[in-house]
Amino acid sequence: MVETMTNNDVVSVVIIEDYKLTRVGLRSTLNEYEHINVIGEAEDADEGLKIIEKLKPDVVLMDLGLPGINGLEATMKIKEKGLSSKVIILTSHERGEEVIAALGAGANAYCLKDIAPETLSEVIRNVAEGACWVDAGVAQAALNFFPKPENVSLMQSNNVQDARAQLTERELEVLKHLVNGKSNTEIAKELIVSVHTAKAHVCSILQKLCVDDRVQAAVKAIKENII
Repeated sequence: MVETMTNNDVVSVVIIEDYKLTRVGLRSTLNEYEHINVIGEAEDADEGLKIIEKLKPDVVLMDLGLPGINGLEATMKIKEKGLSSKVIILTSHERGEEVIAALGAGANAYCLKDIAPETLSEVIRNVAEGACWVDAGVAQAALNFFPKPENVSLMQSNNVQDARAQLTERELEVLKHLVNGKSNTEIAKELIVSVHTAKAHVCSILQKLCVDDRVQAAVKAIKENII
C-alpha cells in the first residue's frame, strides 16, 4: 500500500538530462521549493543509473533523448534492478506512442518541458506519493494512438465491456482520476471521502483490472478504452 507523504516530507530528486543549461536551470528552480531536494544529476543514462543506485532518490527526472541508452531504456533498467525511485519523463517529445511506451516502460509521469515550475513541483510531490500523471498537452495524443471503440473487434469490445462491468460507478470515477494523475489525497478531496476510502477504491481497481500498480491501471484504462 502506498504511504501518503506529509507536507513536511522532502522529496529527493535526481536529474538525468544531457543539456547542462537545462540541468542547471532545473536544479536551481526545483531547489526553491521546500519539499524538493535535488541530490544529484547526470548527462547520460549510464552515469545516471550509477547515481540512482548510490543515492536512491525518491524521484528521477528523465529526458527521453539521451546519448547512448535513451530515457525509455534507462527507465526499464531502473525497474528491472528493483529500484524504488519513481520516474518522471521530462521531454519535448509529444507523440502518443512515446507516451504509451514511456508508461509501459515503467514511468510514473510524462511531462513536457514547457510545464510551469509550480506544476512540476506538484507533480514531483504527487508522484512521490504514488500518483501517475500525464501532461494534458499529450494526453489526447496518447488516447488517439489507440483505435476508437467503434473500430475495434467484437472480441475487444466485449473485453472492454467486461472490464467496465467489473468496476462500480465510483471505481470508474476513481479510475478517471488515476489516469489524470491524481494522488489518493486529491481523489479523496474530489470525491469528498476519506483518504482511507480513496485507497480502498484504488486497491479494488488494481485487483479487478489484474494489474500491480496505479500506472499499469492508467495505461490499461487508456489502452483498452475502459474510460
